[in-house]
Amino acid sequence: MDIVIPIFDRFEPLDAIGPYEILAYVPGATVRFVTAEPGLVQDVLGSLPVHVPTRYSEVEACDVLLIPGGGSFLAMVDDPDFLDWVRRIHAGTRFTTSVCTGALVLGAAGLLDGLTATTHWDAAAQLKSYGVDYTSERVVRHDRVITSAGVSSGIDMAVQLAALLTDDVTAQAIQLYTEYDPQPPFDTGSVAKAPAEVLARARALG
Repeated sequence: MDIVIPIFDRFEPLDAIGPYEILAYVPGATVRFVTAEPGLVQDVLGSLPVHVPTRYSEVEACDVLLIPGGGSFLAMVDDPDFLDWVRRIHAGTRFTTSVCTGALVLGAAGLLDGLTATTHWDAAAQLKSYGVDYTSERVVRHDRVITSAGVSSGIDMAVQLAALLTDDVTAQAIQLYTEYDPQPPFDTGSVAKAPAEVLARARALG
């Protein structure tokens, strides 16, 4: 089982590493990172360079395509060759997925036409600009296309994907092994629950 995660400069680290941590435990799965040109790919926070040895153009097919978000989506949506590659790969995947602003890449590639999808709350308007019906749900599935909202929701999506690729017991075992049992100290993890002061501070972080 071949799982491919493209990362470009300014990728959001947890968007890629969170799902990787879950999906790498799927029995028989190999997770590969790919990029435009082999070498170091820099994360959006600036301190986690990742060496990626494989060009995305070297990949002709995979079982799962997972597009992470972060500032990297800007390079992805402006690269017609990459969008063409996404369309070609999607034609043969079992599942095509995104985390955070990775949904904008799927939208730019035309893979979300007529669908409801999710992304980071601050990118909702951009997603709608591709003619996609935005929802604030953490994970949205339409057959083999799955989108997830901001950053941490990618882990939720990956656990669900692990169940689809194997079975519920295996996915639950991966969740247990990674001790994914969120109990956040504050209940402000969505726009619907965050006070105005917190929302304003969050916007300043971006």
